[in-house]
Amino acid sequence: MRIDLHAHSNASDGTDTPAELVAAAVAAGLDVVALTDHDTVAGHAGAAEAVRALPDGTRLTVVPGAELSCVVDGVSMHLLAYLFDPAEPAFAAERELVRTDRFRRGRAIVERCRELGADISWEQVRRIAGDGSVGRPHIASALVEAGVVATVSDAFTPRWLANGGRADVRKHETDPVEAVRLVRAAGGVPVFAHPGAVKRGRTVSDRVIADLAAAGLAGLEVDHTDHDEQTRLRLRGLAADLGLLATGSSDYHGHRKTVRLGEHTTDPEVYQALLAQATGAPVIDAVTVGR
Repeated sequence: MRIDLHAHSNASDGTDTPAELVAAAVAAGLDVVALTDHDTVAGHAGAAEAVRALPDGTRLTVVPGAELSCVVDGVSMHLLAYLFDPAEPAFAAERELVRTDRFRRGRAIVERCRELGADISWEQVRRIAGDGSVGRPHIASALVEAGVVATVSDAFTPRWLANGGRADVRKHETDPVEAVRLVRAAGGVPVFAHPGAVKRGRTVSDRVIADLAAAGLAGLEVDHTDHDEQTRLRLRGLAADLGLLATGSSDYHGHRKTVRLGEHTTDPEVYQALLAQATGAPVIDAVTVGR
């Protein structure tokens, strides 16, 4: 089995629609793909419709999830949440708070960019985001359109949108211990996304990861494009010491990033162990969609 447990659609900052993501996963030879848009479940229904429309004999399982924005000790981090009940009130309210604050932050970042000489507008960013939740990648795309930077990646430097950069604005982010508890209370399974991605900014300490494990964290995303081999070895050892699962995934964003679906994958036994912990929602497959 080929299992990719971290991918985005245009419900947040990916470029593929949920249906296009399903088609891309099939084309990439995946058996399982997780749809983990930032702080939203808006793409899940479209993914289910796409799975229902697959030709007979085509097998793909979509794991519904989300990627949550958190902060601890002043360090931003992301938490992948799988198979939670999207209607559970406390967790739904926290996701809504984060999504709402994304708009405030987006407007403020656009204004800072304009003050720094970038000829972009909020209307332009909203056009790029479409129906998705506005994020910094959409603003980065606007900077590319305006000729301010050459690529989306070039926008994520201290000169522009990097954490603590000239145009950065802080947003509401959940305490990760509270996020782990919210995910578990909603029947979901929490995994720390790209915990060793130094290029994204400061990383959290092993002490924090141990605290998260004690609160109910299920795993660490070890095999990721932002982790070199030394980092993966260290994280795999830390996961073993703390009794956590070690997952792998692409963190696919469509054409907004160069990473490919299935570039990194999760061991089938780890996937089964993750499923065994979930009580909030089923996977999306031929059986659950009635195909």
